[in-house]
Amino acid sequence: MSEHDMDAIVGRATEQVNLLEEALAGLQSITARASSESDQVTAEVDGNGTLTGLWMDDSISSLDARTLAAMITSTTQEAARLATEQRTRVMTALQEGFGNV
Repeated sequence: MSEHDMDAIVGRATEQVNLLEEALAGLQSITARASSESDQVTAEVDGNGTLTGLWMDDSISSLDARTLAAMITSTTQEAARLATEQRTRVMTALQEGFGNV
């Protein structure tokens, strides 16, 4: 194997490591927020869909428990859906990057 071949292999490996590091940083930085239609509830999740923040307006005190629970659940699910979209974009970029290396 020539020195040129080795340099090419090392170059491709370095590019792949850089792509992986970028993807990891992208995945770790994902956060998504969603608010209910009434803006009474706002939920924030991380890239894994884990709830990291939940804010509720004082006006929720007029809601019954079932309505509030449904609002929290649907708002959190929407935030998780948005985070999944971000995660998909990061992974797609990684796959495309590997296809170009």
